[in-house]
Amino acid sequence: MPEPLEPVFRSDVTVQLVKHSADDAHVLWSARVSTQGEQSLDQIGADPERSKGLINYLMRDRHGSPFEATSMTFFVSAPIFVFREFMRHRAGWSYNEESGRYRELEPVFYVPGRDRKLLQKGKPGQYRFEEALPEHHEIVESYTERAYREAYRAYREMLAAGIAREVARSVLPVGLYSSMYATCNARSLMHFLGLRTTHPAAATKSYPQREIEMVAEQMETAWAELMPLTHAAFNANGRIAP
Repeated sequence: MPEPLEPVFRSDVTVQLVKHSADDAHVLWSARVSTQGEQSLDQIGADPERSKGLINYLMRDRHGSPFEATSMTFFVSAPIFVFREFMRHRAGWSYNEESGRYRELEPVFYVPGRDRKLLQKGKPGQYRFEEALPEHHEIVESYTERAYREAYRAYREMLAAGIAREVARSVLPVGLYSSMYATCNARSLMHFLGLRTTHPAAATKSYPQREIEMVAEQMETAWAELMPLTHAAFNANGRIAP
């Protein structure tokens, strides 16, 4: 029998900006080639108000390609079910996720925090989530933690018996934490944020699952620091990706 490993239960997600070539000047540099030809990046942004106006124009009139002249790579640690939603975003994104074929997966699992709304009311397409009572959280915690422990025990016993990792992993639940590098440009990130966040400035309301919204909020915070003019224009124009 393999030595037991004590599971770790988390209710958060981790997002880190690990590298980038993204700032407002990249957008201006890309846009101005249309009217001024080639320029060096150090020629860009000398007039802050003009720069702000051009970025707002691009956003307002949906001239999206200049925003693609940027790149950001995030390291994300989150439950597998979050990544399955993430993979719906394909245009302008690339992903590389840790592999259960090549490494033994660690027993880190998602359990909703006490601030997570648990009760679903209404029919598909028109439902809402409501606050749960303490006993509802106790039910979720009890059943999920029990299921996680049993699934991971089965996984480890199969590995100990010589079963291939790619087969043994099939018993593990989507609440298991995984990690990935996710790379995008500002345009694809804005499309993601428009769908995966709730925000008072949004012209079209979205109702994302809370766990992927937690990832999106941290990505937005990092991006807003890199590209404040672009972020402000995104909010001023209804949070619609150009």
